Amino acid sequence: MSTKEDWLMRPVLAGMCRYDAVKDPSYSLVDFARMNEALDVQQENERRVNAAFERQRQKD
Repeated sequence: MSTKEDWLMRPVLAGMCRYDAVKDPSYSLVDFARMNEALDVQQENERRVNAAFERQRQKD
């Protein structure tokens, strides 16, 4: 899959929208950008939580 397709499919794979929305005008490119940004934030938050748990585990 190309990077452009990844960017469109990422919200679909995350369950944020249906695949149909990629093919019809239900969502704009701005909507897809916002969904991708939200997924980036979620991923970064999960990374930080996991890093904090790992640091805590190493202390114990």
